[in-house]
Amino acid sequence: MTSNKTRSLLLIVLSLTAIAGLHVRPVTNAVVPIADGQSQPRRRAPELSGGRGWLNTDKPLSLASLRGKLVLLDFWTYGCINCLHIIPDLEKLEKKYANQLVIIGVHSGRYENEKDTENIRQVILRYGLAHPIYNDADFAVWQAYHVNAWPTRVLIDPAGNIVGYVPGEGNYEAIDKAISQVAAEFRARGELNEQPLKTALERAKFGELPLSFPGKVLADAKSDRLYIADSSHNRIVVTTLGGKLVDTIGTGLCERRDGPFGQTGFCRPQGMAMDGDSVYVADTANHLIRRIDLKTRSVQTVAGTGRQSRPASVSGPALTVDLNSPWDLQLVGRQLYVAMAGPHQVWKFDLERQTIGVLAGTGREGRRDGPFSEATFGQPSGITTDGNFLYTADSEANVIRQIDLQKGEVRTLVGPADFEFGDRVGHGDEVRLQHPLAVLAFGSRILIADTYNHKIKELDARQRTVKEFLGTGKPGQKDGDPSSFFEPGGLSVANGRLFIADTNNDAIRVVDLSTRQTTTLRIEGLQPPAVVTDTETTDGPEADEVAVQPQHLRAGASGSLVIAIDLPEGYHLNPMAPQRYALSLEGESAALMLDPLRTKVSVRDLHFPLRVSLNNLRKGSAKLLVRLTLYFCREDNTGTCRIKTILFHAPVEISDAPDAPQEIEVYAKLAAT
Repeated sequence: MTSNKTRSLLLIVLSLTAIAGLHVRPVTNAVVPIADGQSQPRRRAPELSGGRGWLNTDKPLSLASLRGKLVLLDFWTYGCINCLHIIPDLEKLEKKYANQLVIIGVHSGRYENEKDTENIRQVILRYGLAHPIYNDADFAVWQAYHVNAWPTRVLIDPAGNIVGYVPGEGNYEAIDKAISQVAAEFRARGELNEQPLKTALERAKFGELPLSFPGKVLADAKSDRLYIADSSHNRIVVTTLGGKLVDTIGTGLCERRDGPFGQTGFCRPQGMAMDGDSVYVADTANHLIRRIDLKTRSVQTVAGTGRQSRPASVSGPALTVDLNSPWDLQLVGRQLYVAMAGPHQVWKFDLERQTIGVLAGTGREGRRDGPFSEATFGQPSGITTDGNFLYTADSEANVIRQIDLQKGEVRTLVGPADFEFGDRVGHGDEVRLQHPLAVLAFGSRILIADTYNHKIKELDARQRTVKEFLGTGKPGQKDGDPSSFFEPGGLSVANGRLFIADTNNDAIRVVDLSTRQTTTLRIEGLQPPAVVTDTETTDGPEADEVAVQPQHLRAGASGSLVIAIDLPEGYHLNPMAPQRYALSLEGESAALMLDPLRTKVSVRDLHFPLRVSLNNLRKGSAKLLVRLTLYFCREDNTGTCRIKTILFHAPVEISDAPDAPQEIEVYAKLAAT
């Protein structure tokens, strides 16, 4: 058992944290209070059972099988912005405690759409999640742990007992400290398992498409341009309205970097707004607003600091104010209105004065109408204008709101008063939507991307009525009429055509508004970003290091590196997945020059042995580092796939000896476990 003193400290650290940034779901049993470690006996962690299956692992997991490991349960639901905010914290913990900690995402879906295992798989791919996920669709684990809010994290010690609960987002330092102290104590007692857990990631089963979960789209008839927020590729794709590729803006890396189109970086961009020769972008995961200058072909940060705002009621010079997940933008005159999803507010960015601040919303999540200073929103994720009013899609409240800029008031047009959801057309409060992410004012109507219902609906704002427009209500990608969609998230219109960011189909759909015929936009020549992302180049739980005997090469000639890999019996490389290798040098790098175009490579249908050219061999010493990431699957088509990263450390001595070889080889045999 942990000592009373240590346990008391850990429980205080975990319980005295700000309960901020969470969604509450009433339950019969309240969360077990954890306030006094000495008087509150430690409770055995309930087993993980009653769910609908596992993802990111090839076998079910249990707390019994993980004995000796620290386990962090993350209770989440994928439409919750606060749950998305803690993904970077989870990734940091995964890397820092790769050998001691197992993070398990317990997905207790709020919406019917979020209970589907395939839809959860899509979110894993969208956000690059690398830890096991359990589909707790019926709230069995949630109730066993007496959880009542998304997100909530529960820390379990290596003996299988609950250390503490942390509801709400943030609190990385508190969790980090608790993990460190519990790990140290169990290590000292010889009861800590420090062998990394082997996983089978969902992304190993899929190749990369030209678009990756596009979130929003902006069509401009005047310039014949279509701007696509290629969100999971961290870039903006520019085409003609007919689909001819014009430009890609961003390296593909999730980063904050201003500069020329080919060097700038975004992180999960979403909504956009056109202003002459500029396009403003809601750079959502960077908590920034960026401006694309089409004349100079460059990107500049114009609002935000890169820090997530807490609290949400600050205003001032745009570059000094923290933002919180800006999701969509709408320009009216010289005012840029922002659907600020994180703090449940609508903000205003004055482009002339370069100031930004809250327009409406207290910062509390809700559906309260009234004056700007008293109104509440429920994760506004889409915003539009008809020239008279602003309209927002409140995704978590499942309502459409009208914002009267003249009167300074917010009014709910359609949707329930109590956060209910469903799929029902009709009038006012009787309407049921399911996590709508976009609205578009078009003539006298407002089109709604009813995202989790996989539909586009039509709203008459004056009559407060909603009727069907497009979609069957089931996920799919059928063109024609009727057509089907898969979680559409963005809408724009130009030249009588509706452009839809069909997010989970990784596609842009185009609807002829006169016939309602739908087609899928073909973008000829568009490729996924040719980058190696952080998750692909860092050593993680799946990285195996291989020490190679010293190698020799002959100076004054071109040589070759041969990479030889034996896959497990019964497995083959996934021909559609991006196999990657990267080369780098340590030591006297002048001794060996690598072709910079070949130092980071992503290819499909890779074959071994792989031969890589080494050029400009000069006398000297160096250490060649070869990083290889492979996706391989069983040949019996059972769907079991794995991802493996291998690091070769190869000392190389380049000499002028005439018998020195011109070729070196690294070799590894992979295991199926």
